[in-house]
Amino acid sequence: MDVEKGLYKLDSIPFYAPVASDDIVFAEYDDTEQMLTYRKSVEHSGNSTIQVVLMDPKTDINNIRDIFSNMGCVSEKLNDGYFSMEIPFDKDYTLVRQKINRT
Repeated sequence: MDVEKGLYKLDSIPFYAPVASDDIVFAEYDDTEQMLTYRKSVEHSGNSTIQVVLMDPKTDINNIRDIFSNMGCVSEKLNDGYFSMEIPFDKDYTLVRQKINRT
């Protein structure tokens, strides 16, 4: 993108930010945080990101991730109880949501 202007295109699924991959964001170095920090979204990709927390420690997180991978939704695992999943703009969000509610 344009680093000089602070514009970046996200190439991975965020764990905690209100953005999705392929979004273009404005970020700048924050002296307090000592890192590049998200400030605002400039252009939305149409992808959606959701965070999934597994409440039952007996549930195999990889099996759950595989179910959604088969639906075309990629994910990034943080630990055995939490992952972020991206629903691409060309997938039916309603079908994914229904599957989440049943899983």
